[in-house]
Amino acid sequence: MAVLACAAPSEEQEMKKFLTCALVVVAAACSSSDDGEGNVNFTTWGEEFIEQEIPSSDVADGWTIKYDRFLVTFHDIEVAEDGAAPAVTMAGSKLFNHKVPGEKSIVKFANVPAKAYTHVSYRIAPAAADTELGAGVTDADKQLMVSNGYAVYVEATATKGATTKSYKWGFKLDTLYDRCKGDISGKETDGAIVTNGGTDTVQLTIHGDHLYYDDLQAKEAKVRFDNIANADADNDGVITLEELAAVKLAAIPKANGPYGTGSAAGINDLRAFVEALSRTVGHYRGEGECFASAK
Repeated sequence: MAVLACAAPSEEQEMKKFLTCALVVVAAACSSSDDGEGNVNFTTWGEEFIEQEIPSSDVADGWTIKYDRFLVTFHDIEVAEDGAAPAVTMAGSKLFNHKVPGEKSIVKFANVPAKAYTHVSYRIAPAAADTELGAGVTDADKQLMVSNGYAVYVEATATKGATTKSYKWGFKLDTLYDRCKGDISGKETDGAIVTNGGTDTVQLTIHGDHLYYDDLQAKEAKVRFDNIANADADNDGVITLEELAAVKLAAIPKANGPYGTGSAAGINDLRAFVEALSRTVGHYRGEGECFASAK
């Protein structure tokens, strides 16, 4: 029971003020005790760069890149207030093929207490035996991911003039995307906002062009493919991760670089560089970002 102390009225006008004060406090107490519930829906999308192609106009050295498969496994989506236990957590994991067009549903949380949740996180990690199949995923896709311990797997073809290069790369890294923030109605917003009776749809966006960046940190990084194409040492038209590992970053001409590694340690060859880039494919509400770190 809320107790309100107001000065005793001495005049009729003061009595009216007193009654008004009491009514306002009672109304405030009622509204603060029950803010209602809403929903949070998480979806994923690979954008046109994965669904269609990365056109030569967006690649610094003129290649066109088309994906055939782009498999990503999502784990442990959590929505929380800062410093508090998660209000909701996705159980298990779910695998998606982002080559399939359109926005795809990952998980829906209903009856979530209405408030601002400033701490949202998710993981892209290796598939497991109990991983669920999302849109466009076959049992064979899942078997490929589980048996090899892949978190992300891509198949693609790159062309430039009469030259064609194909590749099939799997990445085993476990990455936590934490403290995510993105645009809501033109304003950068931390996490998710649940309103009474409303639904906040949060898109976990996958950026397929990031695998070809020439810098791990700079926002001005360019998409390049010449150095990856040149790694095809046996010239059979297929680029393997082992061939990328044979290319030392220090040996790449500056004109084809810069291949900046920033504060990252131990990244000396093109394979390690591309594997590090695989941690950067996860985004939030389109161009929004999270703190990405190794698990």
